[in-house]
Amino acid sequence: MRFFRDLSPSAFTAGFVAVLVGFTSSVAIVFQAAQAFQATPGQIASWMWALGIGMGLCTLVPSLWLRKPVMVAWSTPGAAVLATAGLAGGFSMSEAIGAFMVCAALITLCGVTGWFERVMNHLPLAIASGLLAGVLARFGLQAFTAAQTNLPLVLVMLLTYLVGRRLVPRYCVPLTLLLAIVYVALTQGFSWAGGGFELAMPVFVVPSFTLQAAISLALPLFVVTMASQNLPGVAAIQAAGFARPPGQQGGEGIPISGIITLTGLATLVLAPFGAFALNLSAITAAICMGREAHPDPDRRYTAAVSCGALYVVIGIFGAAITGALTAFPKELIAAIAGLALLGTIGSALATALRDELHREAALITFLVTLSGVVIGGVGSAFWGVVAGALALLVQQVGKSRFVPPRP
Repeated sequence: MRFFRDLSPSAFTAGFVAVLVGFTSSVAIVFQAAQAFQATPGQIASWMWALGIGMGLCTLVPSLWLRKPVMVAWSTPGAAVLATAGLAGGFSMSEAIGAFMVCAALITLCGVTGWFERVMNHLPLAIASGLLAGVLARFGLQAFTAAQTNLPLVLVMLLTYLVGRRLVPRYCVPLTLLLAIVYVALTQGFSWAGGGFELAMPVFVVPSFTLQAAISLALPLFVVTMASQNLPGVAAIQAAGFARPPGQQGGEGIPISGIITLTGLATLVLAPFGAFALNLSAITAAICMGREAHPDPDRRYTAAVSCGALYVVIGIFGAAITGALTAFPKELIAAIAGLALLGTIGSALATALRDELHREAALITFLVTLSGVVIGGVGSAFWGVVAGALALLVQQVGKSRFVPPRP
């Protein structure tokens, strides 16, 4: 099978790092969202089953089919919205499930109509790259702020990464992760809080559709998922060179509208079991789409397939795998994420600032996105694009594109 011929240790490690970073950085928020609707332990396990299966299959299947790295994740800001709105509104689990299905229908509509992709196709590459750099730079900063609480571990990882970049650049991230695990095992150890390897059992909840839940849960969940997740997700695909050219219906590239439709339909099917919102990934996509995954872009899909397979395993075994992943020290996770993203952050910044015509607007996009500002419940990724587009509009509208030759 071609997949096994294309698979490499660096690609599999990129997939594992993507799971480690994407899962452990936000799983607590998902638990809080479930508990906001008075979820039982069985229902919480069902949420992990539905999300793991949904993310895994939506990542694995299209990546194998297209031989492109398609990365899907749960909506972290969506989970935060649910955790807050659920407690404030006193909604039942059945009302929440109904809201998840309404949100899924709206996401599917965006994919089927293609309007979201058309909007993104009109976004200048410099703005998209500034957006991506701003989203990823926070993880780069966390890699070094982690030194405040565990300086020896971060120094070991940084030194290993730098030496690896010099001697074996293709395997510098796997080598860094391996030595970090060995160092932690020999010093502080791992604090695994998981139980046995019991299979997670899906729990079906009959949905209840109410206007209040649609307005208070479904619409905010839809808005933050599209603005704070799918928007930078598309930017990551474009920056990595895997997007289809505007207007192209087939051939090379990832069909963005098709994948968004897939995430909407998967959410719709799995919502009764706890899948609140699936969407394109940005952070984990950058890990699996970069040169660190594989020097050959045509073989980077194996990193996404590996990630998808691991997500499915998480869904199947639920609590046990959750306990194993959360046993990693938070400093190790922050450092490996930042180091794995260094190349992508640098490339995105270089692309954002390359064109003098778009440089200032791209820089504004980068800084607003990096700020983490939240306005009206919508995250900084959306407002970064708004600020950058406004800056570009003010600077460029009415100006002639003709540049007179120098004498």
